[in-house]
Amino acid sequence: MKFKQIFTFVVSFISLVAMSGVSFSQNEKAGPQPWQLGLQPSASPTMEMITDFHFQLLIIISLISAFVLGLLIYVAVRFREDKNPIPSKTTHNSIIEVMWTAIPVVILVIISVPSFKLLYFADRIEKADMTLKVTGNQWNWTYQYPDHGNFEFTANLLQGEDLKEARMAAVESEEKRPILRQLSTDNPVVLPVGKKIRILVTATDVLHNWAISPLAVRIDTVPGRLNETWVEIKKAGTYYGFCSELCGSGHAYMPIEVHAVPELTFKKWVKKAQKQYARADKVIKFSEEEIRNRTEPFELAHGSAAK
Repeated sequence: MKFKQIFTFVVSFISLVAMSGVSFSQNEKAGPQPWQLGLQPSASPTMEMITDFHFQLLIIISLISAFVLGLLIYVAVRFREDKNPIPSKTTHNSIIEVMWTAIPVVILVIISVPSFKLLYFADRIEKADMTLKVTGNQWNWTYQYPDHGNFEFTANLLQGEDLKEARMAAVESEEKRPILRQLSTDNPVVLPVGKKIRILVTATDVLHNWAISPLAVRIDTVPGRLNETWVEIKKAGTYYGFCSELCGSGHAYMPIEVHAVPELTFKKWVKKAQKQYARADKVIKFSEEEIRNRTEPFELAHGSAAK
């Protein structure tokens, strides 16, 4: 009877902790918070599935851990030396051996069903509403919008005086953009809410990893290779991530900042961005005179390479 009460208490306590993690995280502000319990609030269908799967696994492993702990306590008490001065010499039990092999297999098969569903759901999207191309560099990110004029820009970490100026500008602006140390960038990514977004990732130098936990995006950017994932942001807000692959001395200074906005706001931002940023496929042609004017100052300072 006591064992059953202890088992019930352990399971109830773990379930309470899990549920408290969910309730606390629903009221979190932008970005990770000090003493945060549980996962960051989910903002995409994939992250919602991951959160559900996480708590399903938590219940399963809690039951297994409680069972094993109870079994160890029972064996230690029931078969202690003063109770069994002459220990049993049993070495095999066919039924128990089959059970401790078959039951874990059944548990793994049960776990694999939602696991494979999640893997295939998060893999890629067949019909996307737009595409975002992400290129990892040492040590910043370049973003390209091929469906909206093919403009591109590079996002760097805000630090020093730039960080102070951004905080002052955020206070004065109507948007009230959150500016966080080590997480905010000079050019945040802007994406529409409720749209299926195909994300293509690559790199120019070494391996990087584009990762945003609330959106359930975590994918390697590999030089010379194009990887693909997708996201659908359910709630407007600011979401932060970072490079999750060791990529050199500046690895800690590659944050990701995504602003999820309504579709109308996104369209307004696109019109502004098309004027502000250069096209990725724009070829600039110079006349011979313009080339000469551009190269003469260099030749005067360093000497002509042809001489």
